[in-house]
Amino acid sequence: MTRPQAVIFDVNETLTDMEPLRARFEDVGLPGHLMDTWFASVLRDGFALAAAGGYAEFARIAHDVLRGMSLEDKAIGHVLSGFAELRVHPDVPEGMRKLRESGIRLFTMTNGAAAMTEGILRREGLLDLVEARLDVSGPGVWKPARAAYEYAVGQAGVRPEQAALVAVHPWDIDGAQRAGLVGAYLDRRGTPYPSVLSAPTVSAPDLRALADLWS
Repeated sequence: MTRPQAVIFDVNETLTDMEPLRARFEDVGLPGHLMDTWFASVLRDGFALAAAGGYAEFARIAHDVLRGMSLEDKAIGHVLSGFAELRVHPDVPEGMRKLRESGIRLFTMTNGAAAMTEGILRREGLLDLVEARLDVSGPGVWKPARAAYEYAVGQAGVRPEQAALVAVHPWDIDGAQRAGLVGAYLDRRGTPYPSVLSAPTVSAPDLRALADLWS
């Protein structure tokens, strides 16, 4: 396949390992497995707003969902502050460096906050590899809405077919491909890809393997 000129990374779970947040849930008296329910609920509400033509920041939705789990503001703050301490997956540093060394331009596009992405990349020593840290406050709509991907490629200054969206979320891959981008699926867990969504253009078990395909 043709190597993309630009790679646009999803952030939550794609670059960052969110597993440490489970301990934050346990710290405030909730079972760790509720992290999955919480994150899915945050995505649900963000997607619902996008489908209806609305928008709200990730932090606001995340706070509201935690409040619905009967947490007070102090406990909610403890859970959400864990985002600032997340690390990237072990395959990410080498994979990002390989892609950049091969001449591919790197960007991030998150339904969360670009400032949070910047802090994590800086702490990991990866900030200088990424040209721009983008988030959905720019287009005012969450991924997987088409406008979110169009905004990202516009900021990168490339045509959709010249860019690849890298993500661990099938819904993100499907949304990007419907907007004309290449979809690059990282299948770290070996889970079946939903048949109702468009199959990824390319898939790899981790970012190192994906970088090898494009190097």
